Amino acid sequence: MRRLKNIKILLSIIYIFIICIFLWYFFSFFSLRDFSSYEIIRENQETLNRFKNANIVLSCIFFLIFCCVWCLLLGFGTPIFLVGGFIFGKWLGSVLVIIGLTCGATLLYLLGDFFLKDLVKQKFQKKFSYIIDKFKKNEFIYFIIYRLIGGIPFAIQNLLPVLFNIKLKIYFFGTLVGLSPQLFIGTTLGSGINNIITQNTKPPSFFDMIKSPDIYLPISALILIFILAFLFRRKFFKNDQTK
Repeated sequence: MRRLKNIKILLSIIYIFIICIFLWYFFSFFSLRDFSSYEIIRENQETLNRFKNANIVLSCIFFLIFCCVWCLLLGFGTPIFLVGGFIFGKWLGSVLVIIGLTCGATLLYLLGDFFLKDLVKQKFQKKFSYIIDKFKKNEFIYFIIYRLIGGIPFAIQNLLPVLFNIKLKIYFFGTLVGLSPQLFIGTTLGSGINNIITQNTKPPSFFDMIKSPDIYLPISALILIFILAFLFRRKFFKNDQTK
């Protein structure tokens, strides 16, 4: 038992070390200036488009792996759906982002179930006991709802099902279905940003961007999803919150 604990500690240290290497490697190639200069963004856009068009299969495989690694190491997905839409467009980008983040979240769940199960139970079991009770009724349906309504940071949302002892296939397909609406809309926003940059050699004003259907439609849809998720979450947890 002690030997297994030592192995878990060693692997956890290795995991943290890999995260540090990943962050160092990422920021050695990119700086804040790369994301704040319109000219540099536009140049990178053209370079990415040329590489993607010349190596579409390789680009898709690389991006899927990148999604998995990003989710596995950093545990959040917001920048990824914007990048996916920006590079691959609304439809292909959505497919890649949804599959990539689903696979990454599933791998994180497996690692959490092995390494962090005791810690997750210690930190979250009392706080989220009412969710555990609901999952006993219908794991798959409630897990889709759990993914759909959100309200919990993505990294914790990926690890929390350790408390529910969910089957791997339910976790995978529940994540795939539950995350799809918001990821599709987010990827559409990333695609819209790409269109704005393509159509404008100079940076458009904030109001010009907001007036574009490529921007205001997905943003409006995201806001609507957040409102509906908030209302549904209050209804879903109403009985538990009033106890």
